Amino acid sequence: MSKTLNRSLALLAAFSALSLVAFDAAAATIRVKCETRSDRSRGSVDGQNLASGNYSAVFASGGNSAQSPLEHTVGDEVEFDFDSNKRDIKQGATPIAKNFIVGGTATGSILNSSGKVVATQTVTCRNR
Repeated sequence: MSKTLNRSLALLAAFSALSLVAFDAAAATIRVKCETRSDRSRGSVDGQNLASGNYSAVFASGGNSAQSPLEHTVGDEVEFDFDSNKRDIKQGATPIAKNFIVGGTATGSILNSSGKVVATQTVTCRNR
């Protein structure tokens, strides 16, 4: 092969690899919401643009962390709720303590079925 052809193939391969990495990193999006009250903590971790499959979420604040069970995507989305309210827990929210949120911020992460983080976001929680 000529040097020009080798160089062109190498550049094409590098460009293709970088394009796939950039696409993969930008594919999954996450939205994290949280709220504290004097007697309650709650949070939600929602993912979009996900490949079909099973995912879980981790919701963390300060030294506190809770992980949801695996959920299957609906379309390209998956939603997780975390709450200290017994009624919401009975409706499927992952239980957390009423004083779970510490320092007014929380981090939500979405993990694939292998435990790899596919998206994460830290937000300031609403205080009511």
